[in-house]
Amino acid sequence: MAFTTKDVVLKEDRPRTILLQKHSDYLAGYGLNKDDYEYCMTEYLRMSGIYWTLTAMELMGQSSRMPKEEIIQFIASCQDSESGGVSASVGHDPHMLWVMSSLSMLNRIHWVDKKTLEEFILACQDTETGGFNWLEYFS
Repeated sequence: MAFTTKDVVLKEDRPRTILLQKHSDYLAGYGLNKDDYEYCMTEYLRMSGIYWTLTAMELMGQSSRMPKEEIIQFIASCQDSESGGVSASVGHDPHMLWVMSSLSMLNRIHWVDKKTLEEFILACQDTETGGFNWLEYFS
């Protein structure tokens, strides 16, 4: 049997609604200081962070505040020239998760080398199960 622990006590004077403007301000400003400790330490999560930030900003009706061209340039710089895959950040290994995240972010595909991307995706597919394993490409 599981034992639950009450580790958070919510104060009575807490906000009762989401502070959308404050949250969108925080997200719009996150990552502007490239020398920030948190920014440097989360490099391996960069693509995912951009994906979820754009998603949240879209849900809040604030996506116009995001630097779309800068994001597109970053995504393009993460496409591996050899395999065609996309990585979480420049210099990291490509992975199917980052491929799918990057393609869905801005609904744009014109920036990628479609031929090498297709080859990467097909190389990752397990021919027996139909699933995908990014390690297949490297074996």
